[in-house]
Parts: sequence; structure tokens; C-alpha cells
Amino acid sequence: MATQFLKIRPAGEAIWELESRADGRVPARFIATHGMLDAIREDRESLEQLRNVATLPGALGSVWAMPDVHMGYGFPIGGVAATDAERGVISPGGVGYDINCGVRLLAFALQESDIRARLPHIADLLYAHVPCGVGRGGDVRAAPHELQAVLARGAAWAVERGFGDRADIEHVEEQGCMGGADPAQVSARALERGKDQLGTLGSGNHFMEVGVVDELYDQEAARAFGLRVGQVTLLLHSGSRGLGHQVCTDFLKTMEPAMVRHRIQVPDRQLCCVPLESPEGRAYLGAMNAAVNFAFANRQILAGRAVKALCAALEITPRELGARTVYEIAHNIAKLETHVIAGKPRRVCVHRKGATRAFPAGHADVPADYRDVGQPVLIPGDMERYSYVLVGTAEAMRLTFGSTCHGAGRRLSRTAARKQERHRAIARELEDRGIHVRSANLRTQQEETAAAYKDVADVVDAVVAAGISRKVARLRPLVVVKG
Repeated sequence: MATQFLKIRPAGEAIWELESRADGRVPARFIATHGMLDAIREDRESLEQLRNVATLPGALGSVWAMPDVHMGYGFPIGGVAATDAERGVISPGGVGYDINCGVRLLAFALQESDIRARLPHIADLLYAHVPCGVGRGGDVRAAPHELQAVLARGAAWAVERGFGDRADIEHVEEQGCMGGADPAQVSARALERGKDQLGTLGSGNHFMEVGVVDELYDQEAARAFGLRVGQVTLLLHSGSRGLGHQVCTDFLKTMEPAMVRHRIQVPDRQLCCVPLESPEGRAYLGAMNAAVNFAFANRQILAGRAVKALCAALEITPRELGARTVYEIAHNIAKLETHVIAGKPRRVCVHRKGATRAFPAGHADVPADYRDVGQPVLIPGDMERYSYVLVGTAEAMRLTFGSTCHGAGRRLSRTAARKQERHRAIARELEDRGIHVRSANLRTQQEETAAAYKDVADVVDAVVAAGISRKVARLRPLVVVKG
């Protein structure tokens, strides 16, 4: 049936349910305000992908699309699905190519007035200190045996080499290291692609952004997270680079023929999957977790580079800067978790692709010093407007397997954005507004303007209306570095 004729019915506040496929196993639902509904309806490919995800063997509860949804590979970006850990499947399309793409937020002991005069110099030194761009390598090169240690130990490997300290790891999802990593399942080609990419930003929507807290919505949570109005912050967004991309590529090739052996049929070859408990499923999970750890180490090194660059630009000591990791969260990941489904605890594999974990107050996996308020959720916007800090809720656990949105979500393709923005002097315009941009080329700036993205404030309003997150703070950009 053509997607434009799909029936969509309300299923709760800011929650909508799609007409099911005949072979659908669970409902397909998405989150959007009434104001966003028409635009999401027009994104026919994403809605069709969501309906396809609902056919996965072992799917439980509902499959979900967040309000930042847009078309991806197999799963829509912004997609969430849980499959039974014993009888369900795992799908690389439900994780994506940039395994553990994620965001870290740092807060500093500085106010905006302390850095305003030095913003151009901060932009220059951050860009100089952080290798960025397509395929760009860096100077943190790991010998083969060291790379195996990175894949097994994640952020701790970087800390032991002088990038940050143990306190950072306490505020990283999974404390910066996923258990179950199996470096032996990572191909030689993936290792080759990753050997010089630790501590590199990458390209596209990956960025490093110095900003300021310009509004608070939840005073209790803000106090717990150590955020105050006027405080200087830094968001960094990167992932597992070429290593993670190659892991996904390798397993997509092996899973298609494996589906025949396991007698699995899916409506879209991009949804290729295997039983989680099969040899192929265990191999992918081990390799994916290894790539997750590579990304954790990468962001730990990036944070260390950023702190050094800021100290140099401001001519202050690390103690005066007072850098502190508020939290770091993963976007593209599949994780074994326990959730209550139909009144009973079930062990499930939660696929979050362009979606983030959003656990509530009291959950054992929330850092101890945040447990009274809930887990921080970091939602980057675009480089011209704002980003948000949210907090997880009990409703997210009930509805979306403890998940929420991950960002603004593209509304224009990169090609369309370049065409629309080609006449703008973007860097000069933003500098006139107090935002200093450095990037590898003009093309990246054109692809990453506000026009290319949904308004992240609308996305946040939708997940708040649905009850799966609460607003804590808004961040305004001052310096943006892109690949």
C-alpha cells in the first residue's frame, strides 16, 4: 500500500500509531506534536521503514520512531525496537554504520563573560588541536596489540594515556566500556581503517561546540548536573569512525546469506538480521561492542584535546578551567537490557538508532550522584540555534524501552541543503551573530545550517509532551568546529 494512504491514529499524547503491515508482529508508533505531523507524514520512506521494523522476529512491545526521524539504512534514524534476547534477532540496520556515534557534555568553571573576547582564538586553537574531516587521521596511533586493548577497554585505555581522568568515566554511559566486546570478531580491514583515527572528529554532522547555558527549566536536575545560567560548556559529537563503519559493512555481507540458513524473511534486505543467540548474532554483538569501545576511547581523547586547546587559548591552567564531564551518551547501539513488558520483566535487545537512552530517577544504571533526578540526556541542535539537556523519565521505561530522541533530525538532504544555502556567506553571518565557525570546507557549512535540520525545540517539545523526557537546560553555541 502506498505510504501516503496509510492510516495514522492517535495513541496517546503526542503519540501516533501507523496502520500495520499484514506481517507486522507489533504496533509501529511515532512521537510528534500536531504541528510536526504533516512533515512526518510526508517522509513516506521513514514511515515505511518503521512499519518494516515491526516485522522483525521476536519484536516486543511496540517499535518507535522519535520526532527527529528521517530515512536511514533499514531502520529509520530515530528508530527504537526491542527483540527477545533468547528468541529474537539482532539487526545491524538497527544500529547503523557509525556505531556508538554519541555526545559528551563538559561544563567549566567559567562564565560567558570570561571567554567572550577570546572566541576567535578559541575557535582557531580548537580547530588546530582536533583533527577533523573525511578520513582524517590523527597522531594517536595504536599498534595492533594496543588497538586490541582499545576495543576491549574503551575510555579507560585513553585515561591511562593521559587523556582526562577516572572521574570522567563515572559519567559516561556504561562507564565508557561495553562488556562482551570481542576484538577477534573485528576484521583486519576495520582495524586498518581505525589505527590512526583515535582522537579524530570526522565529518558531516560531527562537531565540537563551545556554548553557554542560557536557560534552565528544572532547577533540581540542573543542580544535580552542576549546570547554571551563563556557564561555559562544550558539546562534542563523534563516533567509531572508519572502524565502526567497516564492522557494519562486514556483517551486512555475512548476515544476508545467514538469513537463508535461519529461514528468516524480512520485507527489506536492509533489515537483514540473525538470531541473537546464533553464531553470527554473537559474532556481530562482540564486534559491535568492540566498536562501541573504540568510540568511547575516541571521545575521551577528543575531550582531552579540547581541554588543552581551551587552556592554551585562554592562557589558564586546567584547574582554573575546571573541566567536568556532565555526561556522555550513545546514539547508535544495541544493548541487552531488562524491561517490563506486559507486566513481566523480560531480557531484551534494545536497538537504538539515532535514539538515546533515557533512564529515570532510581534506576541502577544512572550515576549515583544523579540517581535522585534521573539520567542526563544530551540533544544537540544545529550550529545556528541551540541544544538541550533533558532527563529520563519512568514513562520512557513504560513506553519506549527507556529511550528518547537524539537530536534535531535532518529535513533536507545534504545535496538539497548545499543547493539552497550556496549563496550564503555562512561563517560571516554567524560571526556577526556571535557564533564563530571553523570547518574543513564551505560545503560542510552549507550542509549543516539551521535550514538543513528540524528545529530541535520542536523535537524536544514532542518528547516532553509524550512524557518520555523532561527539559533541564538549553545551550547556546559560541564556537563551532566541524569536519
